[in-house]
Amino acid sequence: MSLLNWKKSIRLRLLGSLLFSLIASFFGTALINENLGFSIVNMLWGILLPDIILPKLVGATFSLLSFLFFFLLIFFFLMRHIVRQMRTLADGLMALAKGDLDYRVPLSGQDELGEVAQNINYMAEQLQSMMRRERQIETSKMELITHVSHDLRTPLTSIIGYLNLLKNDDYQDLDEHKRYINNAFNKTQQMKKLIDDLFEYTRLTSGDATLSFHKIDLGSLLEQIITEFEPIAQELSITVKRDWEQTPFPAHVDVEKLVRAIDNLLMNALKFSLKPGDITVRLAERGDCIVLAVENRGKPITEDQEKLLFERFYKAEPSRRDRDMPSGAGLGLSIARYIVELHGGKIGLKHANGHFTFFIELPKAAQITKYNGSDDKL
Repeated sequence: MSLLNWKKSIRLRLLGSLLFSLIASFFGTALINENLGFSIVNMLWGILLPDIILPKLVGATFSLLSFLFFFLLIFFFLMRHIVRQMRTLADGLMALAKGDLDYRVPLSGQDELGEVAQNINYMAEQLQSMMRRERQIETSKMELITHVSHDLRTPLTSIIGYLNLLKNDDYQDLDEHKRYINNAFNKTQQMKKLIDDLFEYTRLTSGDATLSFHKIDLGSLLEQIITEFEPIAQELSITVKRDWEQTPFPAHVDVEKLVRAIDNLLMNALKFSLKPGDITVRLAERGDCIVLAVENRGKPITEDQEKLLFERFYKAEPSRRDRDMPSGAGLGLSIARYIVELHGGKIGLKHANGHFTFFIELPKAAQITKYNGSDDKL
């Protein structure tokens, strides 16, 4: 109910109570004067002062007092419910104004004031939810700063150490000199990867991400990604296997971001695979979806760990991680999840006794309503 309609309803109830009180008081006073009050007063004053006009004056005064008494009594009786409700609403608003967002106005009925009480309670719930979100955002920011500071400090400390050794000529020969430079360079690349992951994560979660959709053949894109990934896998004794039919898999995607998501899944499989071993990439149609799966074998994890894999900053235990692979910020799978969800798809994990299958489900024809993109032909 709008504020204008609510005010109009209250005015009508007040006017109705006023008119009813006036009419009831008039008839009540007339009835008493006729049957009891006025005749008794006239009789008493007529005996005591028979020739004076005072009996009539006293009778009129008695009638007026009777009318006022009945009017106030009836009007108070009719309005007491509204007054009580208004006082309850005022107390509720005062409690909320003092910061007690847990307070709820008791609902006394389904009338207009009851609806106002419902609106006040709804407002309190929204304020609570807003305050809770703000606290979560603030906590998130602090966690983000803490984790990023910790992750950046480790490679930065190593870089400073190697540069100090080079600055002080603290190396035995040219080979050691090159090794220091190579190690420092690798640490800078690790820092760059951490910063890129952080930038991508904050952009995806801030709500400012803009996707440019194109219609592509997902099979051709996946073949290109794997071709670039294979040399890295071979250095770690990992064989990449392909398993899909050589038919077109048309899909509407943001190519750059989807490549990032698939690459994150492949690097995750590479990091946690048993070596030597295999990584199998599958692509198939299932109903209205295209399913991309990355399978590998590694050390088993618990159900609690499974639930945390797609959470930001979650890192597997060092015993599961390949010590030859640089440690990340724990944002890879979380970034992949956000990218897939922005495509209207789903990402998940199936795990059984160390056999991991990370899958991505993408709609064949995405419902692109939020983002503006092109629709290129295959």
